Amino acid sequence: MSTLKMISSMATRELLAALAAQFQQRTGQMVDAQAAGGVDVARRVEQGEVFDVVVLASNAIDKLVASGKLRGRVDLVESGVAIAVRAGGARPAVATEADVKAAVLAASSLSYSTGPSGVYLEKLFERWGILEQIRPRIVVPPPGVPVGSLVAGGQAALGFQQLSELMNLEGIVVLGPLPPAVQTLTVFSGGVCTAAAAPEPGAALLSFMADASTAALKRRHGMEPARGIA
Repeated sequence: MSTLKMISSMATRELLAALAAQFQQRTGQMVDAQAAGGVDVARRVEQGEVFDVVVLASNAIDKLVASGKLRGRVDLVESGVAIAVRAGGARPAVATEADVKAAVLAASSLSYSTGPSGVYLEKLFERWGILEQIRPRIVVPPPGVPVGSLVAGGQAALGFQQLSELMNLEGIVVLGPLPPAVQTLTVFSGGVCTAAAAPEPGAALLSFMADASTAALKRRHGMEPARGIA
Protein backbone atom coordinates (compact mmCIF):
# COMPACT_ATOMS: atom_id res chain seq x y z
CA MET A 1 0.00 0.00 0.00
CA SER A 2 1.72 3.18 -1.15
CA THR A 3 1.69 6.35 0.96
CA LEU A 4 -0.92 8.96 0.05
CA LYS A 5 0.51 12.40 -0.65
CA MET A 6 -1.70 15.26 0.51
CA ILE A 7 -0.85 18.96 0.27
CA SER A 8 -2.75 21.92 1.68
CA SER A 9 -2.45 25.59 2.49
CA MET A 10 -1.16 26.54 5.93
CA ALA A 11 -4.58 27.37 7.43
CA THR A 12 -5.63 23.71 7.59
CA ARG A 13 -2.20 22.20 8.27
CA GLU A 14 -2.69 21.12 11.88
CA LEU A 15 -6.26 19.96 11.39
CA LEU A 16 -5.40 17.86 8.35
CA ALA A 17 -2.43 16.31 10.13
CA ALA A 18 -4.77 15.23 12.95
CA LEU A 19 -7.40 13.93 10.52
CA ALA A 20 -4.75 12.07 8.51
CA ALA A 21 -3.48 10.42 11.69
CA GLN A 22 -7.00 9.24 12.54
CA PHE A 23 -7.54 7.94 9.01
CA GLN A 24 -4.21 6.15 9.11
CA GLN A 25 -5.06 4.54 12.46
CA ARG A 26 -8.45 3.33 11.20
CA THR A 27 -7.40 2.08 7.78
CA GLY A 28 -3.68 1.41 7.91
CA GLN A 29 -3.26 3.74 4.94
CA MET A 30 -0.17 5.93 5.38
CA VAL A 31 -0.64 9.64 4.63
CA ASP A 32 2.12 12.17 4.01
CA ALA A 33 0.46 15.51 4.88
CA GLN A 34 2.39 18.53 3.58
CA ALA A 35 1.54 22.24 3.71
CA ALA A 36 2.74 25.41 2.02
CA GLY A 37 1.42 28.81 1.04
CA GLY A 38 -1.89 28.44 -0.80
CA VAL A 39 -0.80 30.39 -3.88
CA ASP A 40 2.33 28.25 -4.12
CA VAL A 41 0.37 25.01 -3.73
CA ALA A 42 -2.05 25.96 -6.49
CA ARG A 43 0.83 26.91 -8.79
CA ARG A 44 2.65 23.63 -8.17
CA VAL A 45 -0.46 21.56 -8.91
CA GLU A 46 -1.27 23.64 -11.99
CA GLN A 47 2.28 23.08 -13.27
CA GLY A 48 1.89 19.33 -13.00
CA GLU A 49 3.34 18.32 -9.64
CA VAL A 50 1.50 15.15 -8.65
CA PHE A 51 -0.24 14.64 -5.32
CA ASP A 52 -3.09 12.34 -4.37
CA VAL A 53 -5.18 14.94 -2.52
CA VAL A 54 -5.10 18.75 -2.56
CA VAL A 55 -6.87 20.93 0.05
CA LEU A 56 -7.19 24.68 -0.57
CA ALA A 57 -9.76 27.45 -0.42
CA SER A 58 -12.77 26.38 -2.46
CA ASN A 59 -12.24 28.97 -5.21
CA ALA A 60 -8.70 27.66 -5.78
CA ILE A 61 -10.00 24.08 -5.88
CA ASP A 62 -12.64 25.12 -8.43
CA LYS A 63 -9.94 26.58 -10.70
CA LEU A 64 -7.92 23.36 -10.51
CA VAL A 65 -11.03 21.32 -11.31
CA ALA A 66 -11.77 23.59 -14.28
CA SER A 67 -8.22 23.17 -15.61
CA GLY A 68 -8.47 19.38 -15.33
CA LYS A 69 -5.98 18.96 -12.48
CA LEU A 70 -8.53 17.71 -9.93
CA ARG A 71 -11.45 15.29 -10.27
CA GLY A 72 -13.94 17.29 -8.21
CA ARG A 73 -14.50 19.24 -5.02
CA VAL A 74 -15.40 18.07 -1.51
CA ASP A 75 -16.09 20.83 1.04
CA LEU A 76 -14.47 20.18 4.42
CA VAL A 77 -14.51 23.19 6.76
CA GLU A 78 -15.40 26.85 7.11
CA SER A 79 -12.88 29.17 8.73
CA GLY A 80 -13.27 32.71 10.04
CA VAL A 81 -10.72 35.49 10.49
CA ALA A 82 -9.40 36.49 13.92
CA ILE A 83 -7.31 39.40 15.16
CA ALA A 84 -4.13 39.14 17.22
CA VAL A 85 -1.61 41.38 18.98
CA ARG A 86 1.75 40.67 20.56
CA ALA A 87 1.60 39.21 24.07
CA GLY A 88 2.07 41.93 26.64
CA GLY A 89 1.04 44.69 24.24
CA ALA A 90 -2.00 46.92 24.14
CA ARG A 91 -5.29 45.14 23.49
CA PRO A 92 -7.62 47.33 21.44
CA ALA A 93 -11.34 46.64 21.41
CA VAL A 94 -12.53 44.60 18.41
CA ALA A 95 -16.16 43.85 19.35
CA THR A 96 -17.73 46.04 16.66
CA GLU A 97 -16.98 47.17 13.14
CA ALA A 98 -16.18 50.65 14.46
CA ASP A 99 -13.77 49.14 17.01
CA VAL A 100 -11.87 47.23 14.33
CA LYS A 101 -11.64 50.28 12.08
CA ALA A 102 -10.29 52.35 14.98
CA ALA A 103 -7.76 49.64 15.87
CA VAL A 104 -6.53 49.45 12.27
CA LEU A 105 -6.16 53.23 12.06
CA ALA A 106 -4.28 53.34 15.38
CA ALA A 107 -1.91 50.43 14.63
CA SER A 108 1.69 51.36 13.86
CA SER A 109 1.82 48.35 11.53
CA LEU A 110 -0.51 45.55 10.51
CA SER A 111 -0.35 42.32 8.56
CA TYR A 112 -2.74 39.92 6.86
CA SER A 113 -2.33 36.96 4.55
CA THR A 114 -2.13 37.02 0.76
CA GLY A 115 -4.92 34.41 0.61
CA PRO A 116 -8.70 34.87 0.38
CA SER A 117 -8.99 36.56 3.78
CA GLY A 118 -6.34 39.10 2.81
CA VAL A 119 -8.12 39.92 -0.44
CA TYR A 120 -11.32 40.42 1.54
CA LEU A 121 -9.63 42.68 4.10
CA GLU A 122 -8.17 44.93 1.42
CA LYS A 123 -11.65 45.39 -0.02
CA LEU A 124 -13.00 46.08 3.48
CA PHE A 125 -10.34 48.72 4.15
CA GLU A 126 -11.06 50.23 0.76
CA ARG A 127 -14.78 50.35 1.56
CA TRP A 128 -13.91 52.11 4.82
CA GLY A 129 -11.90 54.63 2.81
CA ILE A 130 -8.64 53.99 4.69
CA LEU A 131 -6.68 51.62 2.45
CA GLU A 132 -4.34 54.21 0.95
CA GLN A 133 -3.83 55.82 4.34
CA ILE A 134 -2.69 52.58 5.97
CA ARG A 135 -0.94 50.99 2.98
CA PRO A 136 2.57 52.15 4.04
CA ARG A 137 2.05 50.35 7.36
CA ILE A 138 0.97 47.01 5.88
CA VAL A 139 3.54 44.21 6.32
CA VAL A 140 3.13 41.49 3.67
CA PRO A 141 4.08 38.05 5.05
CA PRO A 142 6.41 35.92 2.92
CA PRO A 143 4.72 32.83 1.41
CA GLY A 144 4.07 30.19 4.05
CA VAL A 145 4.97 32.50 6.97
CA PRO A 146 2.12 32.85 9.50
CA VAL A 147 0.96 36.38 10.18
CA GLY A 148 1.05 35.50 13.88
CA SER A 149 4.81 34.98 13.76
CA LEU A 150 5.24 38.54 12.46
CA VAL A 151 3.06 39.78 15.32
CA ALA A 152 5.00 37.71 17.88
CA GLY A 153 8.28 39.03 16.50
CA GLY A 154 7.20 42.65 16.64
CA GLN A 155 7.18 43.24 12.87
CA ALA A 156 3.41 43.83 12.93
CA ALA A 157 1.41 45.38 15.75
CA LEU A 158 -1.92 43.98 14.56
CA GLY A 159 -2.44 40.72 12.70
CA PHE A 160 -5.41 39.27 10.83
CA GLN A 161 -5.53 35.61 9.82
CA GLN A 162 -7.59 32.45 10.04
CA LEU A 163 -8.22 31.60 13.70
CA SER A 164 -6.75 28.13 13.12
CA GLU A 165 -3.40 29.71 12.26
CA LEU A 166 -3.34 32.08 15.23
CA MET A 167 -4.78 30.08 18.11
CA ASN A 168 -1.74 27.92 18.92
CA LEU A 169 1.10 30.37 18.30
CA GLU A 170 3.21 31.49 21.24
CA GLY A 171 3.96 35.14 21.80
CA ILE A 172 0.58 36.50 20.69
CA VAL A 173 -2.88 37.11 22.12
CA VAL A 174 -5.95 36.48 20.00
CA LEU A 175 -8.32 39.39 20.67
CA GLY A 176 -11.23 37.62 19.06
CA PRO A 177 -12.85 37.00 15.71
CA LEU A 178 -13.86 39.76 13.34
CA PRO A 179 -17.29 40.96 14.48
CA PRO A 180 -20.24 39.43 12.63
CA ALA A 181 -20.91 42.58 10.59
CA VAL A 182 -17.55 42.26 8.83
CA GLN A 183 -16.62 38.59 9.30
CA THR A 184 -15.73 36.53 6.26
CA LEU A 185 -15.78 32.75 6.07
CA THR A 186 -13.42 30.81 3.83
CA VAL A 187 -14.54 27.33 2.79
CA PHE A 188 -11.64 24.91 2.51
CA SER A 189 -12.23 22.02 0.15
CA GLY A 190 -10.34 19.03 -1.18
CA GLY A 191 -9.94 17.29 -4.49
CA VAL A 192 -8.29 14.14 -5.84
CA CYS A 193 -5.64 14.77 -8.47
CA THR A 194 -6.51 13.48 -11.95
CA ALA A 195 -2.87 12.40 -12.28
CA ALA A 196 -3.01 10.21 -9.16
CA ALA A 197 -2.15 6.62 -10.07
CA ALA A 198 -4.96 5.25 -7.89
CA PRO A 199 -7.74 7.74 -7.06
CA GLU A 200 -9.74 5.50 -4.72
CA PRO A 201 -7.57 5.90 -1.57
CA GLY A 202 -7.54 9.67 -1.98
CA ALA A 203 -11.31 9.71 -2.39
CA ALA A 204 -11.64 7.58 0.75
CA LEU A 205 -9.46 10.04 2.69
CA LEU A 206 -11.56 13.00 1.54
CA SER A 207 -14.77 11.16 2.43
CA PHE A 208 -13.45 10.51 5.93
CA MET A 209 -12.34 14.12 6.41
CA ALA A 210 -15.77 15.38 5.33
CA ASP A 211 -17.68 13.00 7.59
CA ALA A 212 -19.84 14.37 10.41
CA SER A 213 -17.85 12.29 12.92
CA THR A 214 -14.91 14.69 12.51
CA ALA A 215 -16.91 17.80 13.54
CA ALA A 216 -15.61 18.00 17.11
CA LEU A 217 -11.98 17.76 15.97
CA LYS A 218 -12.55 20.55 13.44
CA ARG A 219 -13.99 22.80 16.13
CA ARG A 220 -11.01 22.13 18.41
CA HIS A 221 -8.85 23.47 15.61
CA GLY A 222 -10.83 26.71 15.32
CA MET A 223 -12.95 25.73 12.33
CA GLU A 224 -16.53 24.69 11.65
CA PRO A 225 -17.66 21.76 9.50
CA ALA A 226 -18.66 22.90 6.03
CA ARG A 227 -22.38 23.63 5.73
CA GLY A 228 -24.42 20.49 5.37
CA ILE A 229 -22.03 18.55 7.61
CA ALA A 230 -23.37 18.25 11.18
